Amino acid sequence: MAAGEQEARDYLQRHRLPELLHRLGALLLYHRPERPREFLIRMLERVKAGKRAEGEYPYLMDEANLAAMFGLLDVVGQGHITPAQYREALKTLGLSTEDLQLGDDVNITLDVFKEEVKKKMLESWAVY
Repeated sequence: MAAGEQEARDYLQRHRLPELLHRLGALLLYHRPERPREFLIRMLERVKAGKRAEGEYPYLMDEANLAAMFGLLDVVGQGHITPAQYREALKTLGLSTEDLQLGDDVNITLDVFKEEVKKKMLESWAVY
């Protein structure tokens, strides 16, 4: 690999641009706005406002979406999911699982699931 190419890759990774572009692309495809450029500008402004604690970060998953996702994981209706299911849900949403400290005997309820996913989403946006 040429030195210039490696420098470009390092630059992208250092500024976490691939992740940012992936998130923005997901928002764009989810909402499918008539004016995509203006939408992307608004989303970047929301990221900036969220970083300054002057507004909320953009969310791809709202309460209803999170409840539906939990329902798909809790197929028998136990009211909880396993840590392994929770980890897979986070990965599916493109969220980090690195700092999870859950034993295999822990049950994740819907309320815990929604709270923790929202927290992870906030953490993921805050790096930009």
